Amino acid sequence: MAGGSRPGHSPEHSRDRHQSASACDSETCVNLRVINYDDTVRRLDHYYGIVKRQLLQNQSITLGLFPACSMEKTEADIRTSIYCAASIWSLYQSYRRIDDDRGKAYELGQSCVKCMRGILMCWMRQSEKVERFKQGQQPKYALHAKFNLLTGEEVISTRDYGHLQIDIVSLYLIFLVQMINSGLQIIYTMDEVTFVQNLVYYVERAYRTPDFGMWERGSKYNNGTPELHASSIGMAKAALEAINGCNLFGEKGASWSVIFVDIDAHNRNRSIFETLLPKESSSKSVDSSLLCTISFPAFATHDQMLYTTTRSQILNTLQGAYGFKRFQRDGYGTVVEDKERRYYHASETKEFENIECEWPLFYLFMILEGMFKDCQEQVEQYKAKLSPLLKKDRWGDAVVPKYYFIHKNHVNAERRDPGSQPRQPSSEGTPRNLFLWGQSVWIIASLLMDKLLHINELDLIRRYLPSYNRPRKGGRYSAFQGTASDLVVQVVLIAESMRLQAMMATYGIQTQTPHEVEPVQIWPPRDLVKVYQNLGVSEKIGVHGRPLRPIGALGTSKIYRICGQTVLCYPLVFEVQDFYLSHDMALLIDDIKTELHFVGKYWRLSGRPTVCILIREEHMRDVHFRELLDLLAQLKTGYCDGLKIRTGRLQNLIASSCIEHLDFLSTLDIDLDITPFEQLQHASIGYQSLTDVPTAIKYSEDSMSFKDMASQPTEEVIKVLRSVSTLHGQTQLLGILLRREGETYPVDGVSVSERLEKLLQEVSECHFWEAMRLAAATLEKLYPSVTHITTILVQGCQLTVGYGEAEVILDKPVQPGEIHDLFYTPALQAHNVVQAVLQQEVVLYCGKLIATHPQLFLGILNIRVGWVIKAMQYYLHEVLGSKDVVEALAPNEVRRLVVKVLSLDDWALKEKLTPQQVRVIDGCLGRTPKKFYEKVWHILVKTPGGVHLTDHTLPQQPTLTEMSHSDLNFALAVQSLLNRIQHPEYRQIVVELISVIATILERNPELKFTHAVDLDQIVRDAFKMYMKDLGKEVTEDISYLYTVSEMGMKSYLARAVVNFMLKGDIKTNAEEGQTFCQVS
Repeated sequence: MAGGSRPGHSPEHSRDRHQSASACDSETCVNLRVINYDDTVRRLDHYYGIVKRQLLQNQSITLGLFPACSMEKTEADIRTSIYCAASIWSLYQSYRRIDDDRGKAYELGQSCVKCMRGILMCWMRQSEKVERFKQGQQPKYALHAKFNLLTGEEVISTRDYGHLQIDIVSLYLIFLVQMINSGLQIIYTMDEVTFVQNLVYYVERAYRTPDFGMWERGSKYNNGTPELHASSIGMAKAALEAINGCNLFGEKGASWSVIFVDIDAHNRNRSIFETLLPKESSSKSVDSSLLCTISFPAFATHDQMLYTTTRSQILNTLQGAYGFKRFQRDGYGTVVEDKERRYYHASETKEFENIECEWPLFYLFMILEGMFKDCQEQVEQYKAKLSPLLKKDRWGDAVVPKYYFIHKNHVNAERRDPGSQPRQPSSEGTPRNLFLWGQSVWIIASLLMDKLLHINELDLIRRYLPSYNRPRKGGRYSAFQGTASDLVVQVVLIAESMRLQAMMATYGIQTQTPHEVEPVQIWPPRDLVKVYQNLGVSEKIGVHGRPLRPIGALGTSKIYRICGQTVLCYPLVFEVQDFYLSHDMALLIDDIKTELHFVGKYWRLSGRPTVCILIREEHMRDVHFRELLDLLAQLKTGYCDGLKIRTGRLQNLIASSCIEHLDFLSTLDIDLDITPFEQLQHASIGYQSLTDVPTAIKYSEDSMSFKDMASQPTEEVIKVLRSVSTLHGQTQLLGILLRREGETYPVDGVSVSERLEKLLQEVSECHFWEAMRLAAATLEKLYPSVTHITTILVQGCQLTVGYGEAEVILDKPVQPGEIHDLFYTPALQAHNVVQAVLQQEVVLYCGKLIATHPQLFLGILNIRVGWVIKAMQYYLHEVLGSKDVVEALAPNEVRRLVVKVLSLDDWALKEKLTPQQVRVIDGCLGRTPKKFYEKVWHILVKTPGGVHLTDHTLPQQPTLTEMSHSDLNFALAVQSLLNRIQHPEYRQIVVELISVIATILERNPELKFTHAVDLDQIVRDAFKMYMKDLGKEVTEDISYLYTVSEMGMKSYLARAVVNFMLKGDIKTNAEEGQTFCQVS
């Protein structure tokens, strides 16, 4: 019977279905052989009845969507719909093991298709939002997470609900790929393919998009603030890996129905996801939503240490007897939460501590994890925990309650003794009102536990395996396959001209010219951006393809086949930018090394990366050209600082390269405006003719300020301009004219902006950095990327740009369009316009350093760029005794200076810095010692009056009720108080004082302050003691104190603290007896 066919079911149809079902490899199929056929059919039919009654009964008859709970008749929930579709699909997969399913597999498959297409239709109606979201990731442009169950219309606006949940779109993409791989046809038309490609663009920037997360509320304070969520970013990373190279039309699809993923966007998501773990966000140090991210269905990380740490933190912190809490101080579902209010009041979350609801749903996710890890002990453990929590419907089938809550009569007792009180099930998740997300996951877990479904049938693309263990993808498109431990980075050296090639050969360095690599073309990365702009374009649905984002280092390491041509792009570091950094050869050399190591470390595609190094004739005239030759000679040896390198002719390297076929262009009737890298032509091709290339000179001129001219009439400024010969002087005067008269104002027949651009080119050629920065700042130049800003922010640091009171604190990623107004503020223009470009430069270096050398930023919570520059200037003048100014240094020297001040601890003792010099630099950087914020918290617990500093107070309440000692927001509140101090030395003394007070309180736990701790007063008292010991008169100027050694300072501060205590500002817990204070 198993091999026969039934009436109405042709053998051909059966064959087709089994061919498309061949997702499991032969070994798996053997393991899955049905032993007891009749018993299997009976058990499958049992689950079919459950799916019909619990899920399909609640499916929308029009769009196939599902509500969150079965009693809901008007509102569809997209997350629930995806999980319901996945549950139905898992039973569909189970039925495909048997031949005679009496049409049930087809019905289940089509129900699943209907749901997935229903979601797609709802989102396609919002295509305008997708297009706007691609340009600026704002909540108001988010795809909706809830729709009308029957019509698919919007039911709640973005003003009234947090629709921006990146993980939902990512989850949809993951299951879309899984289902298509099982043979289901979900995507029908090219318009739909185009839209899915735009969904990829939608999630690609998850790493820099604060959203409302899985729980729809954003920050744990539920105040309407979105946050960067590790669960959303991890889900996006997994979705990008899953859908890259996927043909949405399935096995029968054509080349133009393939989805492409930006590998650099994927890498940024991976990097930032792994940086955030084990934390969920800045306000949530741990969150159960990460279980769905690190395990089924996303399997977003295979880093065992990160996985174990995150998992352990969730289990140790959130696991209870009735399920898992979502996160700490979660008020959802508790009896004390005001259901009438959307947002909480300040400090209200303290009310929910220890009484958070517990969700059995996460026991199911732990069972699924156990199945994928083949850990039967874990499966049995959580099955036993879950069993008493389940309800039964009238058919005797399990019903999963949504959550368990503490009854109002038991709230106080539970707060006093967490875990001591019984809990009650919610009204959602009962036989009359099914919690469909829970039911769908229960069905999937039950099918696996009953061995009716194998993990390879549930995860056809093997997300649960590390990428290097997944089956190799064949075909024409790149695939994520993991990194070989001995990865070789291929390097192609391209010389701009034949005479440059001849000259390089005299040094033993073999290069190729653009003509020699033909028919392969060398393209600038901006031309590849133009090509990708045509991917995902549809005027009909109103989407315009890939946003104008640069192609990163990984993207330019592929070889591309485009319209019959083979193309290699050189990296972005060789692009001659509008910003002045590209004129610094030493910086370029560092960037080449960084680029090679970055590619070697983060390459995850099949095939080797191929990096094109471009050598231009202008490089020869640079004073650092010898260093470039040394680097190229090092590459020739096959290694670069431990990285394996293979140099050679491009034609010989193509076979082992990663090749990407951009077939979508073949269907488009467009004229690409591409300008390949051109070979320079010269009359003589011998290297001797290179003597006509002038060598660079160290340009210098007397510096003279023309600030006074700002008050003179325009005619007078022009008159002086005509007589001034110095480049720096001309730049200053043209700047005055531009700000006063505008950029189009003519001077001697040429507009001011044109003259400045020409002047910028002139000072660039002679490497006159001070004038170059001034001209760039006057023309309001911007560095063409904001990735480095995002990198800093996701590392847990704030970034402060600007000057003085006009400083702007960045605590969430910014859009490219916002950058100009951050740096070119009126305050900065009035103070020193060069700071606008210098600060951009320092932010860029900090962004690169924090990604590669995070230890340099230990103890720094807020990178105040203006103060970092002050630290650099101080080091130059006071430590080195140099008269140089930072803005006059070459960019590579500025970068070295940034590294120097950040690594102060490594060299301060060796270079014999004075205590005051150390305090100034550390104070400018805002560095604090280990566990500093925990110490402030400990002080605050013992100080009802709060901590007072510079006319401001950090209050005990609501600080302690609203935050926790490990809360990033608490640390930021402390930083905000410290940042009010204008003298860096004084700031560091205050930091030292806080450590002293915390030590005294730790060693004398019975002590408490009765009033505010006045830090300024204690420092003044310490100063008086110091001056008295010196036999000097006490003055208002406490700068003498700055020179005291660290140990000496601790002694004076401790004495001052004890005196402060003994003045009656302290009491013991018993409030009686003698106060005894232990200091050391």
